[in-house]
Amino acid sequence: MSKEILIVEDEPGVVAAIRFLMEQQGYNVRVAEKGEDALDLISTNKPHLVLLDIMLPGMSGWEVCESIRLNPEYRNVKIVFLTARRDEADIARGLALGANAYITKPFNNDQLIARVKALLQDALEEA
Repeated sequence: MSKEILIVEDEPGVVAAIRFLMEQQGYNVRVAEKGEDALDLISTNKPHLVLLDIMLPGMSGWEVCESIRLNPEYRNVKIVFLTARRDEADIARGLALGANAYITKPFNNDQLIARVKALLQDALEEA
């Protein structure tokens, strides 16, 4: 069974690049451009991992992460913030909200793939 990844990002160029990388690794990919849309997709098709931008139209990535973590049904969903926000305070906030990783843009493709694989492997071991 292929792993499901949800990309929550509003920049089409970034979405295309990440989608390509993830599909090359054999993952099924869904995309949401807004936080509200991401929560709808999560409720109907629980992904294994969410790649989440912070700066989104409407509901922020912070709010999306918090909503995911407040729902016990999604406790095994891995969350990776993938954002241009690089301040230490932002990184600390993201991890405090329950993200499993925080990666800043521009990102290294190999590092992103390695982090996603490691988190999905952790998810298999937790199941």
